[in-house]
Amino acid sequence: MTTITITAFERSPDGGKGLARDTRVRWALEEAGLPYEVRLVSFHAMKEAAHLALHPFGQIPTYEEDGLTLFETGSIVMHIAECRPGLFPADANARARAITWMFAALNTVEPPILELVIVKFVEGDKPWKDERLPLVLDRIRARLTQLATRLGDTDWLDGGFSAGDLLMVSVLLRLRPSGLLNEFPSLAAYVARGEARPAYQRAFAAQLAINAAPLPGG
Repeated sequence: MTTITITAFERSPDGGKGLARDTRVRWALEEAGLPYEVRLVSFHAMKEAAHLALHPFGQIPTYEEDGLTLFETGSIVMHIAECRPGLFPADANARARAITWMFAALNTVEPPILELVIVKFVEGDKPWKDERLPLVLDRIRARLTQLATRLGDTDWLDGGFSAGDLLMVSVLLRLRPSGLLNEFPSLAAYVARGEARPAYQRAFAAQLAINAAPLPGG
């Protein structure tokens, strides 16, 4: 079997709380039962030629296997799901719906959540913050209301757990520090179900261990 190698932060900005995007790829690999290696990169190394050859935008994660190099978590998770069992249902229509939920997580639900991060931490000292923040929160609540309505009282978005749920749970986890998830009990329970999966637990523990370890030479 060829070796899968992914890249991750040498030190994650979240301190290993599972919010960095390599956690999504780790989780997918764990669900698929695939061993993998991790190459840690510093913020400086991410902007150097060697890493830019793997990821033209100088970010993480990347995925390397048998001459194939991928970047963008959605693409990587989809590749894993297509090549190995466990993340896509066998039925073609159900698989198509799972892919739709992957796109919904990244293209519809995540953008306003990332806006919240930007307003709070990147633009926190800007004069427009106090006016912009309520607008961003309203956009997030609107999306969460729609998502909660669709989820209803089911465990997962479309039948059994799929790559769509993996990405949606990962996106929603970004809201935990804000407390917004607590306003939507069904979504909070949905996220908790995702976190309770053994594969997620292994992925989270692996990322946390890296961030808890001392840096080389430190």
